[in-house]
Amino acid sequence: MSLLLVKAKTALALGFGNLARALGYRLGVKTGLNPVRRLRAEVPLGPFFAESARQAASLPCASQWDSQVRYFGAWECPISDAPPDWHLNPLNGVRVPDPGREWWRIPDFDAAVGDIKNIWEASRFDWTLTFAQKSCVGGSAGTVQLNAWLADWCVNNPPYCGPNWKCGQEASIRVLHLAMSSVILEQFASPLPGLVDLVLLHLQRIEPTLSYAMAQDNNHGTSEAAALFVGGSWLTLSGRPEGERWQRLGRRWLENRAARLIEQDGSFSQYSVNYHRVMLDTFSMVEVWRKKLALPAFSATFELRARAAAHWLFSLVDEHTGDAPNIGANDGARLLPLTDTDYRDFRPAVQLSMALFAGKRAYEAAGEWDLPLRWLLLPSPSAVAARPASQLFDHGGYALLRREQTYAVLRYPRFRFRPSQADALHVDLWRAGINLLRDAGTFSYNTSAQWLSYFPGTASHNTLQFDGRDQMPRLSRFLFGEWLRTREVESLVDQVAASSCGATYVDGSGVRHERHVSLTDVGLQVRDEFTGFKDRAVLRWRLQPGDWRLEGDVLTNGSHRISVIGSMPIVRRELVQGWESRYYLQKTEVPVLEVEVTSAGVLTTEYHW
Repeated sequence: MSLLLVKAKTALALGFGNLARALGYRLGVKTGLNPVRRLRAEVPLGPFFAESARQAASLPCASQWDSQVRYFGAWECPISDAPPDWHLNPLNGVRVPDPGREWWRIPDFDAAVGDIKNIWEASRFDWTLTFAQKSCVGGSAGTVQLNAWLADWCVNNPPYCGPNWKCGQEASIRVLHLAMSSVILEQFASPLPGLVDLVLLHLQRIEPTLSYAMAQDNNHGTSEAAALFVGGSWLTLSGRPEGERWQRLGRRWLENRAARLIEQDGSFSQYSVNYHRVMLDTFSMVEVWRKKLALPAFSATFELRARAAAHWLFSLVDEHTGDAPNIGANDGARLLPLTDTDYRDFRPAVQLSMALFAGKRAYEAAGEWDLPLRWLLLPSPSAVAARPASQLFDHGGYALLRREQTYAVLRYPRFRFRPSQADALHVDLWRAGINLLRDAGTFSYNTSAQWLSYFPGTASHNTLQFDGRDQMPRLSRFLFGEWLRTREVESLVDQVAASSCGATYVDGSGVRHERHVSLTDVGLQVRDEFTGFKDRAVLRWRLQPGDWRLEGDVLTNGSHRISVIGSMPIVRRELVQGWESRYYLQKTEVPVLEVEVTSAGVLTTEYHW
C-alpha cells in the first residue's frame, strides 16, 4: 500500500474533526489569531497558603523534595531549602536559553537543552503536596517553604512566558496539585487572594488551547477538563464570577472524556498502564474535590466509566509489589505522590480510586497505599473488593489470565484510538511478584532515531516480527499507520487445570498471526500459527534478568525452563542482548530469546517453573 494511502487511512481513523482542531490550534498560535497569544496578567503576590491548623503528626510525609528528588521515579537530584532553577534540565545541567520569551516562541524540541519534560517536572507543583504534609506535621517551616517556592516560581515564570507555560496540561497539573494541597491543609474553602489569582491566570492559559487537548483523545483532555472544573468551582467559591463558566466547561468536557475515552470494560484510549494511572488519578482528584465542595454528582455514565477504569487497573496490578505490566507508552508521569512508594507501585492509585468510585478497598491489609485516603481526609470503606480473576477486556484488547500465584496478559489490537506501540499479541507473564516475560517500555520521547524506533517497535515485545519490520508502519514520532484489527478472539476459558485465550490479526502486508495462550499453575504454553510473510519470522521472549543459558534446545536459568518447537525447521535459536526501560530515560540490558524461521507454520513455546 502506498504511503499516501496509508496516511489517508490514518487521517480517517484519527478523525477529521480532531485533525481540524489540531491544525486550527497550530495555525492560530503561529499567526496570532488564537487569543492565547494576547494573554497578559500580573505576577501573583503571596502569601498563597496560611499556617496549617491541622495536626497530623501520626501520618508519614513523603520525602520527595526534602533533600533530594527522584525525577521520573529514578533519577536522584539533590535539592536544598532554596527553590530550584525552574529553567534548568537537572539531568544534563543545561538551561533553557532566554526563558523570559513568550512560551510560544520556545521550541518543543531543543537538542541542546534535551527533553523538555526534564524542565517541566519541577513545575508540576507536586512539591506543594510534600510541603503541605510537612506543614501539618512539623509546623510553620513547611508553610514558609511552600509560600517561598510558590513566590519564587511566580517571579521566575511570569504569566505566559518561559517553557513552563508551553503546555496546557502542565498548567492543569499545577492547578490540581494546588487544590489537593489546599485539601491537605483544610484551606480549600477559604483560599488566600494570592492563591486565587494564581489559579485564575492558569485557567486563562488553559482555555484558549483546550481544543488541541481534546483533539489528542488522551490524558491531555482529561487533565485540562479537570483543571477547569476544579479551578472554576474554586474561583466561584471565592466570589470570582468568571469561575462559573470555567466550571461548567470543565464538567462538560469531563463527562465527554469519560464517555468517549474510557471503554465500558474500563480500558483507556491510550492503551497504556501508566497513562491509565494518570487519567485515573486525575478523575480521583476531581471526585475528591467534588465531595469536599459538595458539588452535584457527575452523570451515571461518568461514574460507571470511572468505576470500570478503577477495576481495570486493579486487575492488572501485581498485589505483591504494586507493579504492573509495562504495556504502552510511559513518560514517567505520576500524579498525587503522597507516599514514598516506588514510582512503579500502582497500589496507592488503585486504593484511592476503588474507594472513591467502587466504595471498596482494593487491598484489605493496611499499608502505604492507604495514605492518600488519610491525607485527603477520606473515609476508608469497610467492604473489600474481590480478588481480580481471569477476564477479557475486549473493548481495549486485553485478555487477563489469572491463577493463584501467576497471571498473564495477552495484548491484542482493538484500536479505536491511535496506538503508541506495535505490540500486537504481546504476552506479559508474572509470578509471585516477578515479571518473567516483559515489555520493554518507552525510554524517551526525545532521543535518537535508534531508540525512538526500538522501544515502541515490535522487536521490543514478546511477539512475532515479520521480515524485520514493525507490525504497523511508523509515520511520525507519535504515530503509527495501518492500524491493526483483530480478526478473531477466542472465548476466555477459565478452568481448574488451566486458563486460556487467543486472538488473530492480519496486517497490512497480508501476514496472518494467530496466538493461543494457556496458563497453568506450573507453566505457560503459547502456540503461534502464522503465514504470509516473505523471508523470515522472529519470535522473541524478553526475559527476567539473570543467568540464562541455552542447553541444547532448552533455555534455562536453573529453575525455569523455556523450550520452543516448530512444525517447520528452526534456522536460529539464540540468546541475545535486548533493552528495557522501567523508568523514563532509563534503559537497562535484558536477555532475549530469539527464534527464527523462514517458512510458515506453527511455533509452540513451553515455559515451566
